[in-house]
Amino acid sequence: MMLSASLAKSSLEEMLESLRQKDECQQQPRDIPPALPSRPTSRARLPSARRSLPANFSVSSVIEDQNQSGSVASSRQPEAEGKRRKEKDLRVKRKSFGSKKMRRTGPSSESPYAAEKEEEVVKVAAAAAKARPVEEQKPEWNDNVDYFIKKKLRVWCRVANGQWQLGKIQSTAADTSLVMLSTANVVEVSTEDLFPANPDILEGVENLIQLSYLNEPSVLFNLRVRYSQDVIYSKAGPVLIAVNPFKNVDIYGDDFISAYQKKDVDAPHVYAVAGAAYDEMMREEKNQSIIISGESGAGKTETAKFAMQYLAALGGGSCGVEYEILKTTCILEAFGNAKTSRNANSSRFGKLIEIHFSAMGKICGAKLETFLLEKSRVVQLCNGERSYHIFYEFCAGASPVLKERLKLKTASEYTYLNQSDCLTIDRVDDAQKFRKLLEAFDIVQIPKEHQERVFALLAAVLWLGNVSFRVTDNENHVEVVADEAVTNAAMLMGCNSEELMVVLSTRKLQAGTDCISKKLTLRQATNMRDGIAKFIYASLFDWLVEQINIALEVGKSLTGRSISILDIYGFESFKNNSFEQFCINYANERLQQHFNRHLFKLEQEEYEEDGIDWTKVEFVDNQECLDLIEKKPIGLLTLLDEESNFPKATDLTFANKLKQHLKTNSCFKGERGRAFRVNHYAGEVLYDTNGFLEKNRDPLPADLINLLSSCDCQLLKLFSTKMRGKSQKPLMLSDSTNQTVGTKFKGQLFKLMNKLENTTPHFIRCIKPNSKQLPRVYEEDLVLQQLRCCGVLEVVRISRSGYPTRLTHQEFAGRYGFLLSDKKVSQDPLSVSIAVLKQYDVHPEMYQVGYTKLYLRTGQIGVFEDRRKKVLQGIVGLQKHLRGRLSREYFQNMRNGALVLQSYVRGENGRRMFDTKAKIHAVSVSEASAGELTAVTNLQSVVRGWLARKRFNSMQRQKELVDVTTKSKRKAGRRISEDKDLPVERFQVQQSAMSDLQKRVLKSEEALVQKEEENTALRDQLRQFEERWSEYEIKMKSMEDTWQKQMSSLQMSLAAARKSLATENNTGQAGGRQDTSMSPFGYDSEDTMSTGTPGVRTPTTKFSNGNTPEVRIRELNGSLNAVNHLAREFDQRRLNFDEDARAIVEVKGGPQATPNGQQHPEDEFKRLKLRFETWKKDYKARLRETKARLHSDKGRHRKWWGKRG
Repeated sequence: MMLSASLAKSSLEEMLESLRQKDECQQQPRDIPPALPSRPTSRARLPSARRSLPANFSVSSVIEDQNQSGSVASSRQPEAEGKRRKEKDLRVKRKSFGSKKMRRTGPSSESPYAAEKEEEVVKVAAAAAKARPVEEQKPEWNDNVDYFIKKKLRVWCRVANGQWQLGKIQSTAADTSLVMLSTANVVEVSTEDLFPANPDILEGVENLIQLSYLNEPSVLFNLRVRYSQDVIYSKAGPVLIAVNPFKNVDIYGDDFISAYQKKDVDAPHVYAVAGAAYDEMMREEKNQSIIISGESGAGKTETAKFAMQYLAALGGGSCGVEYEILKTTCILEAFGNAKTSRNANSSRFGKLIEIHFSAMGKICGAKLETFLLEKSRVVQLCNGERSYHIFYEFCAGASPVLKERLKLKTASEYTYLNQSDCLTIDRVDDAQKFRKLLEAFDIVQIPKEHQERVFALLAAVLWLGNVSFRVTDNENHVEVVADEAVTNAAMLMGCNSEELMVVLSTRKLQAGTDCISKKLTLRQATNMRDGIAKFIYASLFDWLVEQINIALEVGKSLTGRSISILDIYGFESFKNNSFEQFCINYANERLQQHFNRHLFKLEQEEYEEDGIDWTKVEFVDNQECLDLIEKKPIGLLTLLDEESNFPKATDLTFANKLKQHLKTNSCFKGERGRAFRVNHYAGEVLYDTNGFLEKNRDPLPADLINLLSSCDCQLLKLFSTKMRGKSQKPLMLSDSTNQTVGTKFKGQLFKLMNKLENTTPHFIRCIKPNSKQLPRVYEEDLVLQQLRCCGVLEVVRISRSGYPTRLTHQEFAGRYGFLLSDKKVSQDPLSVSIAVLKQYDVHPEMYQVGYTKLYLRTGQIGVFEDRRKKVLQGIVGLQKHLRGRLSREYFQNMRNGALVLQSYVRGENGRRMFDTKAKIHAVSVSEASAGELTAVTNLQSVVRGWLARKRFNSMQRQKELVDVTTKSKRKAGRRISEDKDLPVERFQVQQSAMSDLQKRVLKSEEALVQKEEENTALRDQLRQFEERWSEYEIKMKSMEDTWQKQMSSLQMSLAAARKSLATENNTGQAGGRQDTSMSPFGYDSEDTMSTGTPGVRTPTTKFSNGNTPEVRIRELNGSLNAVNHLAREFDQRRLNFDEDARAIVEVKGGPQATPNGQQHPEDEFKRLKLRFETWKKDYKARLRETKARLHSDKGRHRKWWGKRG
């Protein structure tokens, strides 16, 4: 917005004024910055919050008075008017970021945007207040300077050599200030040339939005700091700034691609831009575009390759089409790039590659479009430049067999290549490049046969350049020299050499029904030869693009999702600029208009239409320059086409016509002769009209087309067929097939702009840091010029205060409405959107609500996306567990049912199998039962017979025994005759004795069983006693260790007490109370450890001396009782000695060392020690005896129950 000239003050003055008023009007500390101004209530449904904009101090900002009535400042203010003129001139000269004036022009007669509406006239506010006298401003300025000097704030100032340096204001006088630079030098500069500097913490920020002060030196310094650290990418709002490092920088590769895919890194990078385009395409289902622009040599081609590399990694699938897309760049660079004076790999054509993606985000194909190949480079080169790379790669890398077949020589032997004295590029291997080209041909599926044809035509173009002419008469007519050049060219083209010589030296004219042959002059013949070469190469390039599109064709898998990458030639301004440079710069003007349209025009218009509180940001509109070029009926292209239709028109008449019709346009300036100047957005360029008409017509005679159609080469026949219809029809501007080169290129640009208009653009601005193409060289003037052309400051200002994310209320509510926890909110989209914003405490400064859309600041949509993702993940997790449980229950039910069914089936099968086996077994048993029964019967009879005989023998022996007994009784009866019945009675007595003996045997057996049971019980009891014995042995060992420690402690205590008493006797003074915390609880055991018990073993006793288990148990009990007795005695004695020792210590530490009736404490200690030694010797003796007795028993331990009786 322009204010009156009387209020024109530098940004530094405004800053000082605001700071001074802050200190005077507030009681707060003086260092706190002033509050931000409030803004009016928005016209939308919600009141808008205050816009969080930093203080804006622009470099030498010029505020120009522009009243609505168009009046100028009155003559009563000559000083202010002179100052305004001075500032205006300074602004035009310096082209400061913040001082560009918006040109307000009417709508163009032609526009590539079908739906573009008429541009609104920029509203200009009236002057806020009348001008104040200069005298009133002086004291105020002096106060501001004093404040600025007091705060010692840094400023930027331009020194004599034009460079920016940091310094601090020392003093000021009138319009000048003394500034001490960082080098300690003091310089005098104009106050208008001072700019606030950012604090040190903001040096090298990633996004220029983060800078507190936006001015040229601050932006230049920030980019220079990052460039010196090999950080070549920076952000300027939505625009990525890429500074060419002219060396390999380790910020690319699979590791970085993976990091940006996982969102582990968010630093500015071409990968981040490509990732953002991919994410938005998948989320919004809208086509995206990445527009890469910049000067020649700024690194556009490499940036485009990195973007394609990242997209290939994101959308890579199993079909491998992404690999083919990457390899197309190798083919296009070879045939479309060349070395220029500014760039070793300059794109001499424009290309738009449209990468298509499937619904799953995988690459499914691509389409390539090219624009305006620089055909003149094939035949004409400037000094130090090269033709297209393919010629040099072909000559250096072709195989010997291929060279022999195509009659190919080295590059230095061809006129088209050696005319510039530049055949190689430093650190570039052309032979290796050719091998990579052959690999790319194979990957893109171009057959070997077609490759041979391509190489043959390339060799033909080179041999055409060696064709020479010989002048035959005084009128400069020529004929072709019949040498190897013509022969080889005709052979490679597949035509007769004589026919080729005729076409190159003559032209056939149709005069009624007669055909007249006219010889050509040397210039005409040379143009004919060069025209054939340019036509063949341009047609070959277009054919290669068609073959690539066939290989990358999407087909039926087209889904409407695509990302287009535009890599077009950058703005060019050479010493001699011709028709090619004019077309290139025209294309850049149209791209700049697209840039302005999306980042300035459309955005600000949308804010105003939707009721958003917004202050317009001014920018440079290049519409006037576009009108100069393309507006009808007096546009430059229109006048060029008119002159091209006149046979007698020359380049000079065309230049005069331009000066006559375009002199009123401020972007045009006529020069002497054939030259004219055009003030482009990137600077002024001087053009020479020499060759404009010829290049615009691009003629191709009919006899040349007939020659090409008669060639044996299939490609040349195809090329001539496409051109035959064009050459035979009369030239009509309404016929699209006969358009001039300029008009055709204009139509291509309009088509390109329409395609880009239907996409969401992502801009990358490539910056060339120096003109020498050297690493780590930063030319501020060159960088500043490019930044001015980009409108960086305006972009940052809009990004600071703008709202890059815009969603309709329906879209926002539909996507994030489910996040609401309060279900009582009205369900209309606007209410839902506002409720979501309030629920998540989004600061009012971070959004505005318009009539139809919700506008969000940078980064806010990412917060909502993260929350939405987390909620959806939670929902999916819950659904996963629920579905898992239902699935498991269903599986268990099915499994149980299957088990039941299987059990029934298996049971039935088992029963059937059993019945079958039973039947088989019954049959087999019935067959074998007869023999087995006979065998069993025989066996039983034998056994029974043996048993019977055995019983019989036993009875026989008993009978014999009875007989013997009877005989003895009879003999005894004879002796005792008194009693005849005695033998019978003895027999009866023996019978009863036998029964008694049997009873006693039974009782003995029962007693034996009982004893065995008792022995078992005793064995168990003995085992228990042995376990207890082992425990006691372990306890005794631990007691021995404890005794030794306690005895050592007691000896130490006694020694300490003795030493203390000796000291007291020597000094005669009572000592302090002894610390009782170290009471003696241990005793010296001397050799106790040496007599410790060995490892515990279960004792066994051999009862060979008549000892019974009961006796052994009593012995064990006695040993255990002795051990227990010793342990109890030890505990008792320990307590007694401890109490006695404490008593002696307490007596020693009392007020009187030797109370009445008591002996000296030292004597008491001696007596106590004597008692202790006596008891210790006795105790050790008894302990040894007990141990000896215990160990002596170990040899007699034996499992007595191992034997019986």
